[in-house]
Amino acid sequence: MTEQVVYVDKSTIREGKLNELEIAMEGLADFVNDHMPRLVSYGFFLNEQRSEMTVVAVHPDSASLEFHLDEGKAEFSKFSDLIEMLRIDVYGHVSDGVMQRLEQKARMLGGGVVAVHEPHAGFSRFHAGAR
Repeated sequence: MTEQVVYVDKSTIREGKLNELEIAMEGLADFVNDHMPRLVSYGFFLNEQRSEMTVVAVHPDSASLEFHLDEGKAEFSKFSDLIEMLRIDVYGHVSDGVMQRLEQKARMLGGGVVAVHEPHAGFSRFHAGAR
């Protein structure tokens, strides 16, 4: 198994906040692209009704996710009036520090469950090089 960590969060979009959220998503994607070069993949997704947002990030390891949570904290806080966090799911091994930061992020964005799913079997063909 690889050390990769897949992060998925799901939130409801507060009523009347979709336009602001779309601008905020673009801004955060640009910020992450500019400041977090180790991320393999990072994307925002809206459901068909445009009432829920899902964020999917692939990190090469737990340290990358920890860095992302630390560096992005101020940027994530800008979403607190736009969404209500429902759930954060993390797939892979993460440190205790990452768990604490995930729980803080969930509380900051309206609550929600944080669940970590430990790897059992599989492989990855992603080969992200550290910069």
